[in-house]
Amino acid sequence: MAPSPHMFDRVLIANRGEIAVRIIRTLRRLGVTSVAVHTASDAGARHVLDADIALQVPKYLDMGAMVAAAVESGAQAVHPGYGFLAENAEFARRCAEAGLVFVGPPPEAIDAMGDKIRAKATVSAAGVPVVPGGAEPDDELTAWADFPALIKPSAGGGGKGMVLVRSAAELPDALESARRTARAAFGDGTLLIERYVANPRHIEIQVLADTHGNVLHLGERECSLQRRHQKIVEEAPSPFVDAAMRDRMGTAAVEAARAVGYVGAGTVEFIVDGTTGEHHFMEMNTRLQVEHPVTELVTGLDLVELQLRAAAGEPLPLTQDQVRLDGHAVEARLYAEDPARGFLPTGGPVLALREPEGVRVDSGLVEGGVVGSEFDPMLAKVVAWAPDREAALRRLDRALGETAILGVTTNIPFLRALVTHPEVRAGRLDTGLVERILPGLLPAAEVPAEVLAAAALVFHTMPQSGDPWDATDGWRVGRPAWTTWRLEARDGPHAVQVRGLPERAAEVRPHDLPGVPASAGADAEGVVPEGAGSGGRGVPARVRRHGDTLTVTLGDRAEHYAHVRRGDTLWLGRGGAAWAVTRHRIGDPGDRPGAAGAGDGVVRSPMPGTVLVVKAQQGERVSEGQPLLIVEAMKMEHTVTAPLDGLVAELRVQAGQPVDMDAVLAVVTPEEVS
Repeated sequence: MAPSPHMFDRVLIANRGEIAVRIIRTLRRLGVTSVAVHTASDAGARHVLDADIALQVPKYLDMGAMVAAAVESGAQAVHPGYGFLAENAEFARRCAEAGLVFVGPPPEAIDAMGDKIRAKATVSAAGVPVVPGGAEPDDELTAWADFPALIKPSAGGGGKGMVLVRSAAELPDALESARRTARAAFGDGTLLIERYVANPRHIEIQVLADTHGNVLHLGERECSLQRRHQKIVEEAPSPFVDAAMRDRMGTAAVEAARAVGYVGAGTVEFIVDGTTGEHHFMEMNTRLQVEHPVTELVTGLDLVELQLRAAAGEPLPLTQDQVRLDGHAVEARLYAEDPARGFLPTGGPVLALREPEGVRVDSGLVEGGVVGSEFDPMLAKVVAWAPDREAALRRLDRALGETAILGVTTNIPFLRALVTHPEVRAGRLDTGLVERILPGLLPAAEVPAEVLAAAALVFHTMPQSGDPWDATDGWRVGRPAWTTWRLEARDGPHAVQVRGLPERAAEVRPHDLPGVPASAGADAEGVVPEGAGSGGRGVPARVRRHGDTLTVTLGDRAEHYAHVRRGDTLWLGRGGAAWAVTRHRIGDPGDRPGAAGAGDGVVRSPMPGTVLVVKAQQGERVSEGQPLLIVEAMKMEHTVTAPLDGLVAELRVQAGQPVDMDAVLAVVTPEEVS
């Protein structure tokens, strides 16, 4: 697009993380000065490093501080990104009062679409199809008779407070539960009820509008791959939507935007019957969406630039008949969470970072940064484009496999399992698919044998001291001796034996490794030598380093790892997965990660966060399963329970105290039987 005489000179981004980095990228291309904001804990974050100017604020939800920072910096406009203050009409008003342009819709449009009941009434009056239902205060929800049905908070979002009701008998309790959640989460207990759509697909339409009365749509995005109403993988276009359906849904979305005097980029979300294709308005998000990159890749448009131009008063640079969809794009959201532990939030320092090439990566990560528990766990998005859907999914899977984030456990292995699942590849999607196939998507809790062997070989190559007699080559008269490495991993302790020099020629046992014959280590008659243990005579092994890549050969199989060491912990990454292996020194306590589950009474934090509540006291008698503490992270609470009957011998934390993942919280000892 041609340079604009109306474009702003300086824009403040009232957000953080990957969306702030993504907005900065467009501002830099347009020659606009970017102003970042950050809290004290985010001072070293990537968006702060990338911006031209950075100012500290007390918190990201402090509207007064955001406006003051914009004025102080000389910014003419404020881009809210998404989340935080992006859909806050009061913030938009405060910006206007301070003489700042809010890069988003008018406050009236935010208000109209922010209330689900009012939004449904508004778009219905404009002829947009809505799901049949009732809403307070005009309707008596206890009289609803069309089941199954879905109860929703009027002021809600993100699936919070939604309750599925399958019969009239369940309705009173469901209404009470939904109202409690709505009041606690949104400060408003007003509810609505809708007919539940069978085999629902979540399909949304991207709309654009300017101040000159022009409104158009950029096609659809399929967002049906969700877990607990949270999107995981999105794509454009939808494999379910043909040209005629796209035109019908696009027209409905444009009318919904016109109905509220919309300006800027917005998304109209529809629930679609996966059998009939019938679509109904669900809600409108009055902001840029997390998944906007897939639309950018298939249209060739920069939605942030179009937002800025619309906010600057320019007309849209294209008409509806000029919109073209080219190829297919798929996006996967990378989260700091552990699928093997029930998707609990994780965190920690980013010790090493390797991002894939040949695809788009929107990321807030920087090597040396820290992923804390204060904010949403989404770290980055990997987005792949290809001429067709099958090729795009293959490219995305490969890109995820080339991603390495060491120091923080992520959901990448889960994402790879999802995008390669036969139902996903076939396009047979609905919002319940992920939950149905979830058991087959979860990574194994056990650390692979070859990873443990690789870790032992790496530790074996490291000098233990300056004394040559401490060398780990196992030299002695005759054959080299075995060195036993005791290692701690997420699934417990392990012992791996190594002898020789791994950078030249070594052996490792046990031998149950990929690429190694089952008879390896046995003698000519297949007999394992006495005293050799389960590993027999060992497997030939070698380690080679190429920059930040480690090549480990075990038998006839070589694997490549990203690697980084911090103290006695070695992180290894391969195929998108990452493992932390810690050297267990003689005399270390037995309170290893997961030890409480083994019955030794050590109670550990399941995630990095803050101790919210302490429910027990030192010396108190407790029963197995009794709640001891509540740890909170990223707005998620997790109750930590006693692993066995006994006494609380140690209580190491107090309410309000931050804790790391696997930090020891308490120790419960069995009572002695007299």
